[in-house]
Amino acid sequence: MGLFDNLKDAAGKAAELASEHADKLDPLVDKVGDLVDDRTEGKYAEHVDKAQDAAKKALHEQAEK
Repeated sequence: MGLFDNLKDAAGKAAELASEHADKLDPLVDKVGDLVDDRTEGKYAEHVDKAQDAAKKALHEQAEK
């Protein structure tokens, strides 16, 4: 088993865990977005909000699979 296979397995396990705990990860996504907003003084708030929404949507779609 090569390095690529190990990374692929790890990514699969991470996706599985994320999908199982999507609701618990939503607040984490919010906190990261708030941190980015604080560090950039809100300059990219609109983009950060879109990224947060996309991340939450992806987590919940993965959970539905």
